Amino acid sequence: MRLLSLEFERRIADYLAQWVGKPVRPSRSSSRLAADLVLRSGDRQFIVEFKKSGDAATVGHAIAQLEEYQTAAGKRSIPLLVVPYMGKVGEQLCGESGVSWLDLSGNARIEAPGLRVFFSGRPNQFKRRGRPATVFAPKSARVARQLLIDPKRWHRQRELSKLVKLGEGFVSRIVRALEADGHLLRDAQKRVRPREPALLLDAWREVYDFSKHRIIEGHIAARSGESLLPRIADELRHRRLAHAATGLAAAWLLTRFSAFRIATFYVARQPESDILRSLEFRPESRGANTWLVVPNDEGVFAAAADVEGICCVHPVQAYLDLKGHPERAAEAADEVRQKYLKW
Repeated sequence: MRLLSLEFERRIADYLAQWVGKPVRPSRSSSRLAADLVLRSGDRQFIVEFKKSGDAATVGHAIAQLEEYQTAAGKRSIPLLVVPYMGKVGEQLCGESGVSWLDLSGNARIEAPGLRVFFSGRPNQFKRRGRPATVFAPKSARVARQLLIDPKRWHRQRELSKLVKLGEGFVSRIVRALEADGHLLRDAQKRVRPREPALLLDAWREVYDFSKHRIIEGHIAARSGESLLPRIADELRHRRLAHAATGLAAAWLLTRFSAFRIATFYVARQPESDILRSLEFRPESRGANTWLVVPNDEGVFAAAADVEGICCVHPVQAYLDLKGHPERAAEAADEVRQKYLKW
């Protein structure tokens, strides 16, 4: 099936001609390449791979393809990924791999000898209406989470269904969708595991939104986040309210990366008023140093474990949740990933 329409071919050529300052034409001499399009402008040759999405997984697979094309075409060629709109994680992956890209919305980063093109901030011209179904919706994401918790393990779908506590039919649909997106490998026994765990995690993080959980913000008098952390955990344990530290608190428990101010805990239900009173919790957003979070799905507790006497979410969940935190959350996320999620 042809993904790259003549209209899109013309738009790509027009963008390049405008930016390069020379005419850009299709190359007839490179038909042996399996790329979607090969364009020439003077002595420059662009090997174009077009994808219908700029999400992390699609971009990751496209980068591998472009690297193969460049090997076949020679180092003087310029691999160029084209998508309708490039996502932030996809842009980061291209930067790390040294692959140039442009999107049909008018954004680009193209770097080659004697050529540097950079445009950003132009809006997505290809937004889909309605809310698209996603394998990373709260309940659906239990499958991806389980696969990332133990990415080297082969899972049968029935076994996976039991582990994530979802119906076999539902899990089968999610697995098929993940496989269609290129995220899964399947062996001769029809068992599955992540093809590239890092790309699966990137794809999930790109669409993950911590604010979709119910966050109860407040303040508890304490010298620091480190002193507040065991105090909250002890009270929740005493009250038999299932809980797990996440965000900056989890990153500190897992890596001792940095001091933090906001102590964040998932709690299995809305804390009763007597629990809040015993914690001396004062609801407020401004100056909050405590977040009690009622999750939008119980899957966040999967593989939570005791770390120095405090229940802590799995590193996969901590890494995702740090996306929605302030302070030095980005650096903390990098530490968690380097220590626990560097596959």
